[in-house]
Amino acid sequence: MPVRVSSIIIAKDEERNIGRCIESQLNCIDEIVVLVDEETKDRTAEIAASYEKVIMIFTEWEGYAGTKKKALEFTTGDWILWIDADEALSPELCGEIQKFKNEEETEEAAFKIARRAFFLGKWIKHGGWYPGYVTRLFKKDKARFNENAVHEGLEVDGKIGLLKNDIYHYTDPDIYHYFKKFNNYTSLAAEELRKKGRKFSVSDILLRPSFLFVKMFILKRGFLDGLQGFTLAVFSSVYVFTKYLKLWELEKGFKNETGNHSEH
Repeated sequence: MPVRVSSIIIAKDEERNIGRCIESQLNCIDEIVVLVDEETKDRTAEIAASYEKVIMIFTEWEGYAGTKKKALEFTTGDWILWIDADEALSPELCGEIQKFKNEEETEEAAFKIARRAFFLGKWIKHGGWYPGYVTRLFKKDKARFNENAVHEGLEVDGKIGLLKNDIYHYTDPDIYHYFKKFNNYTSLAAEELRKKGRKFSVSDILLRPSFLFVKMFILKRGFLDGLQGFTLAVFSSVYVFTKYLKLWELEKGFKNETGNHSEH
């Protein structure tokens, strides 16, 4: 008997991405649950609601993990696909999921998927960003979201398999979009470090950013991605610098406002 697969998406001001994300799933997902942040100001909800397979719900923001947990409550599938609004299934991955639905019961509790990022107009193939495996397809009763404030993930009870095809991540179409997320993400990451008991060290801002640049651009051959690869390595090192400096800021008791959320 074919298994039923539901997908969950959380979205705020995603009118540029939400249609592409939903349409990539129509041939392989049985229902698509979209939780739209009630503070959304664009046409995200209108676009999502226009698709027959979509269950669209307005919601308060409860953090990345918390809002995804809430989305799960509206799903009816045995298996869940977690996908972000700025992502899309490749046609090959959609076909693979459709085939999976018709196969006999699997021993896996979840599956990892390779994620290919589209950054400043180019697909990134190096720098440690690809294949960038993420656990996204999971049996509903065998996995749960962790409590990470940023870059949340799944805790899985059982074996994790691997799907063969890619999920596309349209991460940053321009530099403005990158830094629109940057301030919020670095604040969340600093708070996460503090919750885990991490203490600031000067080496965190002197050594870690430089090491990350060398690792991404040289060791992981980010230079093969040209200007985008160089930019990504620089931006990533600045991200690490800022994250740890904000940890220092928190320890000193300076005001550090996370603000609301932004898309992945």
